[in-house]
Amino acid sequence: MLQGAVGSVRLVESPAGAVVEKRMADPLRHDTEVLALRALRHTDLPVPRLVEVRPGTILMTLMPGERLDGMSADARLDGLRASTALLRRLHEVPPPPGLPPAPDDALIIRRYREAGGPPLPLVVPPPTHAPVFCHGDWTAGNLLATDGTITAVIDWEAAHLGDPLREVSRAAWGATRDDPRALRAVADAYGADLALVHAWSAIHAAELWLWFSEAGPPEYLERLTADLVRWPEGCGAVA
Repeated sequence: MLQGAVGSVRLVESPAGAVVEKRMADPLRHDTEVLALRALRHTDLPVPRLVEVRPGTILMTLMPGERLDGMSADARLDGLRASTALLRRLHEVPPPPGLPPAPDDALIIRRYREAGGPPLPLVVPPPTHAPVFCHGDWTAGNLLATDGTITAVIDWEAAHLGDPLREVSRAAWGATRDDPRALRAVADAYGADLALVHAWSAIHAAELWLWFSEAGPPEYLERLTADLVRWPEGCGAVA
């Protein structure tokens, strides 16, 4: 098994050699990944190539490189900085028809409060850009690199049409959970205003808390809850 938070991913043998098999029970996630990869196949972005698509299953090429989340803190941070050039290019790609809409942030806030999460300054920032093609989960676990060069961006099942700053902020805030330097590093590398990027942090915190509360594991929820009780010092502070 290679990875997979929302499905199963493994290497399988095909007539052309080893390929990645990804299985997803959610038809929307399956169809979104297929739609995104088809839309990106003629770009210079390093993404897997579709080999075969079946109901609930996608076969795609095995991409080179090591996941950033398995690297040292400095190498991971350098990789995230380097990845922002690719993220900018993605945001310039014309989004394919049928791409899902952005997450409903008002609904995230309501569900979070109803679930009893720690108090957070939850306000949906006003849009500052027109919606763009977003990956939806631009994290160290979905970026592969070799010798400091990003060799692949994987896991496109959360792709959507959304605010580019929300996406940059999600990438930055998620990395900040392990490295407080990440928020400023990612924002600066992308060329985004740090205050505008930080304004989304509480939304991402609430979204992640909901994910852990529903999907676990319990120890992740406990750690995040303890951090959010100390907001903003626990996580999300501008460093």
